[in-house]
Amino acid sequence: MSSSDMKIITVIGSGLIGRSWAMVFASGGYSVKIYDNQPGQSAKAIAEIKKQLQELEDAHMLRGELSASQQLSLISSYDDLTQALEGAFFVQECVFEQLEVKQSIFQDIERLVGKVVILSSSTSCLVPSNVFSKVQIRSRCLVSHPVNPPYYVKLVELVPHPETAAAVMDTTHTLMTKVGQAPVRLRKEIDGFALNRVQAAIIAESWRLVQDGIISVKDIDLVMSEGLGMRYAFIGPMETMHLNAPEGLEDYMKRYGEGIQRVLTSFGPVPDFRAEGSKSIVNEMCELIPSDQQHLSARKDRRDQLLMGLAKLKKDH
Repeated sequence: MSSSDMKIITVIGSGLIGRSWAMVFASGGYSVKIYDNQPGQSAKAIAEIKKQLQELEDAHMLRGELSASQQLSLISSYDDLTQALEGAFFVQECVFEQLEVKQSIFQDIERLVGKVVILSSSTSCLVPSNVFSKVQIRSRCLVSHPVNPPYYVKLVELVPHPETAAAVMDTTHTLMTKVGQAPVRLRKEIDGFALNRVQAAIIAESWRLVQDGIISVKDIDLVMSEGLGMRYAFIGPMETMHLNAPEGLEDYMKRYGEGIQRVLTSFGPVPDFRAEGSKSIVNEMCELIPSDQQHLSARKDRRDQLLMGLAKLKKDH
């Protein structure tokens, strides 16, 4: 497929992630077709995208070189799958996180597209070998897992099916880079991918520390937001270690490796997050931020505004 043929991307599903992907791809100058099997939903998605693009432009946070109106003109809505897939070189699926639903939609997609069209899933917890088990040509399949919200948090994990062709990984990496994302390649599939495995480790130890009466919910969040998170926003754990010893990573492990191993062996078992004893942690969190929609929506808006500011800071540096 020549570069002249690689202009149209189809997004399957018009929810939050689908809309975000459409905005990201349009920011890179691609024509984006949004499909939703619920009549009228994809058209409603474009109305929401129009509102968001205008707000981003007003805040000087619009991605890409095109104006909000120019980006909006690249996005179209479809209730018919055949029409939505016509001309696409790349398909980004964003439907419900249910294996059978994803398997079914990819079977439908494969019947309607050519053999070289790349099929990508936004799944956050289903491995490619399961998602694409009913696809005939699995060499063109992969997971492109974004981080919510993808417009501000640019990481995207590229996870191959065991049969995924290297060229498909390369093409997807190039595409994601071109539209301003920060793609990382996993060399093989693993449950939870990379981001969610690291996140799960943080969640588990944070939960244990609160559960064991070592620290409060409020303060464990401060450990991340005012401590680890400050540097992790710009450098990762490997570089952090490399910079925290006079002679780099090997020196760091000579100095602190034994202590790290000692601490790791003191970790307790994986918590039962749904056990009766977990209610006290939930209650403590809800005292800080009540779980009604009004409070949660306000905090999510605050989160997105802060992420927008951080994205701008990272862009400028």
